[in-house]
Amino acid sequence: MKISTFFLILALVLSPACFGQKKAAGKIWADPETAASEHPDFLIQGEYTGEIDGKKVGVQAADMDDGNFLVTTYSGGLPGDGWDKSALKPEVIERDALKPKIAGLKRVERKSETLGDKAPEGAIVIFAGKQTEHVKGTIEDGLLWAGSETTTPVGSFKMHLEFRLPFKPGTTPSSQDRGNSGVYIFNNYECQVLDSFALDLNQDNNPFKVKSSSKQWCGSFYKFKLPDTPMVFPPLTWQTYDIDFTAPVFEGDKKVKNARITVKHNGVLIHDDVEMPKGTGAGGGRPEKEKGNIYFQGHGNPVAFRNIWIVEKG
Repeated sequence: MKISTFFLILALVLSPACFGQKKAAGKIWADPETAASEHPDFLIQGEYTGEIDGKKVGVQAADMDDGNFLVTTYSGGLPGDGWDKSALKPEVIERDALKPKIAGLKRVERKSETLGDKAPEGAIVIFAGKQTEHVKGTIEDGLLWAGSETTTPVGSFKMHLEFRLPFKPGTTPSSQDRGNSGVYIFNNYECQVLDSFALDLNQDNNPFKVKSSSKQWCGSFYKFKLPDTPMVFPPLTWQTYDIDFTAPVFEGDKKVKNARITVKHNGVLIHDDVEMPKGTGAGGGRPEKEKGNIYFQGHGNPVAFRNIWIVEKG
């Protein structure tokens, strides 16, 4: 059975109550080859660069199914690669109208500069294609799937991980069912994983009523802080998080220093030494600690992880 078929069946038969959300809408693709062969608009979706009316731009087009795309144009280039941070005007454009818009542009498939980074000497290799003593969860086709967790508690650390979001064009962008997972440090602090490709982080500026807060979108500290730059790549593209985490410090039962987190998403700094006065989302109601495990959250979506390693800090 192909991995995409396995997770489609899984999403359909498991009770929504298990994940606190509705069942996935429409078909799910968990690998790019199958998506390209079965859903032609997958090959239109993506990132483009070039000039429009003599001005350099970057364009992101996210498939919304039924021949419609969420299209966001960035002045100066793509996020993290030239965008001048000027205001955005996302649009919903039909396929036949989108094609002439991107006809003079170059389709690009960006890769994070840290993609494939090897674990340095002394690192804890959480997952590198095979089961290790440092992780428990589902391993299929050499990938670790959402719903897994580490087994070796750590304190302050630097971590590298790679993740791939599923392709779910029938689910509205901003829905928490569009590839939902998360990197949950100590079960307290979550850096969200979600397919929010092409959305404007100014949530009220999108061309439809969004289904969740932008502080619940990819790269955000869940319900706490937006990323400084929206660095989400298209679904079924390998992406990276590089996280530098400093654990809280306690004297007895009293916390004397808050946790701090720096995050690079696809090689671009999106959180710079952010102080965390408490956990994020539901994690804010849990006791903080100086050491703990890391959770790759499962929310009924086939989000894949690979090349995960940790270097503990003194």
